[in-house]
Amino acid sequence: MARQNRALATRASILKSAALVFDERGYAGTTLDSVAELAGVTKGALYFHFSSKEEVASAVIAEQHQISRNYAEAAMTASRSALEAMMLMCRGLAVQLIDEPLVSAGIRLTTDSSSRHLGTETPYADWMATFENLLTVAKGEGAVRASVDPAVVAHFIIPAYTGVQMVSDVMTQRGDLFSRLREMWQIMLPGLVPDDGLEAALDLTLTIRR
Repeated sequence: MARQNRALATRASILKSAALVFDERGYAGTTLDSVAELAGVTKGALYFHFSSKEEVASAVIAEQHQISRNYAEAAMTASRSALEAMMLMCRGLAVQLIDEPLVSAGIRLTTDSSSRHLGTETPYADWMATFENLLTVAKGEGAVRASVDPAVVAHFIIPAYTGVQMVSDVMTQRGDLFSRLREMWQIMLPGLVPDDGLEAALDLTLTIRR
């Protein structure tokens, strides 16, 4: 058991170190030597857990997505409506991008053209499906206009969020991320929400804060 725990701790240390290097240098600029050095392990120890840089990067992306899904489940539990759940999920991911190195690195890897061969589309497809389902529920709750196509809107929201966080990272190191996300929703909501529910929906955007 002690040996297994040590192995798990070593793997976790490698992933955390890899996340820091990937986030700083991107996929192409990262080497396994740099990951092993930062993790304080030998190259042999690293290869015991991962056979290649591709495998390390894929593990970082998988770990990032699991962390984000855990946050999303917490948001679903805490929300009182599908619309509020979407706001809380957006807030949760913003918090993760700032506080969780694995999440920041995983998102960078999924938007890095040099790592496209890793199959980086899976998390985005998952999030679009999640938001499509939530928008369908919101329509049933009367919180979203009957004319809204949940699939079309979900395929807009997720790329829009991605663009907002990327530009926020470039411009302010994500210092303005929460305000930019609130603005994103404040622009979208008038086209999504019936007039009599717009004020309450706009109030929900205030949950997207630090």
